[in-house]
Amino acid sequence: MKILVTGGAGYIGSIVVEQLAQQGEDVVVFDNLYQGHREAVHPAAAFVQGDLADRAAIDAVMAEHKPDAIMHFASHTLVGESMEQPFLYLGENVTNGLNLLQSAVAHGVGKFILSSTANLFDDPERMPIDEAERIVPGSPYGESKYILERFLYWLDRTQGFRYAALRYFNACGASAERGEDHSPELHLIPLVLQVAQGKRDKIYIFGDDYPTRDGTCVRDYIHVLDLAQAHILALRALDNGSRTYNLGNGQGFTVKEVIETAREVTGHPIPAEVVARRPGDPDVLIASSNKIRRELGWEPQHPNLRDIIESAWAWHQSHPNGYGS
Repeated sequence: MKILVTGGAGYIGSIVVEQLAQQGEDVVVFDNLYQGHREAVHPAAAFVQGDLADRAAIDAVMAEHKPDAIMHFASHTLVGESMEQPFLYLGENVTNGLNLLQSAVAHGVGKFILSSTANLFDDPERMPIDEAERIVPGSPYGESKYILERFLYWLDRTQGFRYAALRYFNACGASAERGEDHSPELHLIPLVLQVAQGKRDKIYIFGDDYPTRDGTCVRDYIHVLDLAQAHILALRALDNGSRTYNLGNGQGFTVKEVIETAREVTGHPIPAEVVARRPGDPDVLIASSNKIRRELGWEPQHPNLRDIIESAWAWHQSHPNGYGS
């Protein structure tokens, strides 16, 4: 199968490309390198530098490479930024996604995997959060992903366009060759590891008076290799119809547990300072992945927090300046 991966030079996208290539799939990466890294693209994949805002560039890739399926990772992804710049998300994320979908339909590509988000669930009524939970996007970023999910729903209804929308929380960890290199970095695990690397003096804990086991927020951290396998399983299941899945580790970890595990893994004291809560941070967010486990037999192979952090730490040690090294 030939698969076009947008955003395939980014963190999650590059590791999905790596896993696809290792399984013998024919992969084409389309990325503008705004947040991605050319060095992250697996050498077996074809690479095209281009922007989803340019419909002609998308059509040219479709015409030349004739993909059978698309995996769409390319988007702006920062919740906080989306609150400050809603047009960037409700504008570019949606318009660029629509350009991609229109081109896919025009070129007869009938399979599509959307990298969606658990930010669809800002006010969950149940925990863990399953696919039956009501949709209440928590930001313009979450709203932009939901709009694309609705586009996909109607393309399926009207044109038989098969899709899977995969909603997940905190991707983390690394493969041996590829890891997390963002600028700016806003994710907890790499921020904690930057303290161990000497790049930060301390890590900040935003509140320690939540009704959780140690007073800090509980979040669902899922290894990026497990996410990659879920994307591949979902793609191969599309012949049996479209689907939507929530993806989670199956357990939650507190901020303090992440920091303490990183101390054990790195051997560094990792100073931490408790500061005021951030507005809008829920106590607990955990996804239920029972549906994809039941339907596709997906099972996380790296659910242990120590394993996740060890993989990330190994990558950061071998790439102390990220892909710039």
